Amino acid sequence: MIRTEAPLDDDTLVTRARAGDLEAYDLLVARHTASAYRTAVLLGAGSDSEDVTQEAFVKAYRKLSRYRGESSFRSWLLAIVANETRNLHRSRGRRDGLVLRAAADPTSAIAEDGAVGAVLAGERREALVRALRRLPVRDREVIVCRFFLDLSEEETVAALGWPRGTVKSRTSRALAKLRGLLDREEVRHG
Repeated sequence: MIRTEAPLDDDTLVTRARAGDLEAYDLLVARHTASAYRTAVLLGAGSDSEDVTQEAFVKAYRKLSRYRGESSFRSWLLAIVANETRNLHRSRGRRDGLVLRAAADPTSAIAEDGAVGAVLAGERREALVRALRRLPVRDREVIVCRFFLDLSEEETVAALGWPRGTVKSRTSRALAKLRGLLDREEVRHG
């Protein structure tokens, strides 16, 4: 009988990394890089997403002693990514021109037949991205966290650093705005 070791959970890896185990932190980086990168992309870091992600991991390592475990390591890390992305926007001075690229898996876009389905899915995705770009930054952030990154309400609270009530109300209002924009988009493009 072959015995395999169970993968270590994030809390165990954090404890080891705090004690100086660089391999443990490497495992955390490997486990959360895709999520951190996707967050940076969806929050508008664009071509600087890799730099934002790398900087977030460096800051997370330096601040590991401040991680209290009140939220998941992933939520805590994504909050750092969100802050780094905001810093990027401030330094660029282009809040109005955020770039959003939904890193959607094209194979899961739609289950319709062939080329027609792919074209329709592409048009829907483009309409959604256009509508997201038109939302105010705070509305876009909450939509990205809740629906693109599939974070729970609690994880969104941790990632954005907002009170729970603010996340709830902003999510509701942002969805209503997004629906309105999508409805106008649909009427405009038939």
